[in-house]
Amino acid sequence: MTERDTTRRRFLKASAATVATAALPATATAAESGWTVAETPTGNTLYDAEYAADGAYAVGAGGVGLERTSEGWKKIFDGGVTGNGNSLYGADVTDDGERVWFVGSSGAVGEYDVTTGTLYNHSKPVGSTNNFNDVSVTGQAGEANVYVAGDSGKIFYSFENGASQTWDYVTPGSGAGLSAIDFHDARSGHVVDTNQKVFQTTDGVSYTNIGIANANVNFYGVDSDATDDVWVSGGGGMVFHWDGANWTPTDLGDAGLRDIEVTDDDAEALTVGGGGKVFDLSAGKWTQDATPTGQNLKAVVRGDVNVAVGAGGTIVEN
Repeated sequence: MTERDTTRRRFLKASAATVATAALPATATAAESGWTVAETPTGNTLYDAEYAADGAYAVGAGGVGLERTSEGWKKIFDGGVTGNGNSLYGADVTDDGERVWFVGSSGAVGEYDVTTGTLYNHSKPVGSTNNFNDVSVTGQAGEANVYVAGDSGKIFYSFENGASQTWDYVTPGSGAGLSAIDFHDARSGHVVDTNQKVFQTTDGVSYTNIGIANANVNFYGVDSDATDDVWVSGGGGMVFHWDGANWTPTDLGDAGLRDIEVTDDDAEALTVGGGGKVFDLSAGKWTQDATPTGQNLKAVVRGDVNVAVGAGGTIVEN
């Protein structure tokens, strides 16, 4: 069973949004954490990473795609979905781990079959050539629900595996760009925008604003575990947790935190950001992990080996 399988989200019901005041945690100290730098075949910035059935994958600038193999990280494609070099900013994996989906600049949407090595092009849904920042998929390979979020403030969605003519779109908020999206069930999930808003859906079509009031930072990452269990990472080292009634903020310092990954039971988490920063949640306490890089980290994924990716083709593993 893959890490993605074990952390696939469950549906619960939430109530109205408020913000709770949280005391700052104890100072995050560097730990002997075991993070090491992996050799990679690219110098391009890597923007996202995911675990599929056969291991970890990463995507990045110039449309590069990498796979973690027994012999290290290998390039599996370059130039993006169509070979024209559109950068890839977000990725996700079907529930069975058989397909990796990714999105990026100029309306790029792609699907990679990890078994056959086939790359499918689903670009420009509804004719859109906007920059897409993130994607979330639910369901099995070939039958997935696909949700794409981007700079236009629209979520493009298909309930038929991205087939042509099956796409539609919705604008959850005021049209501000959407930074990240994550679903915990077939049609239930959350998206964050650049206007300090978090939106929730339980049908994959309509969205409700659930905060975050007075956040005062940009939102970069979201982990949706249930309608009453949502984590958001943002600027200024801020992490926010929604329990169905309140948002609880935690201040981890000054690094912009670009991504966050949390287990379903909230027992463990990782968040990463600027200057090679990695913070590790365990036993209810956040700790800063020592890392061997000062490069800005863009994404993190948990698995048998935890993987974080970032600028300059950087990959660190634990």
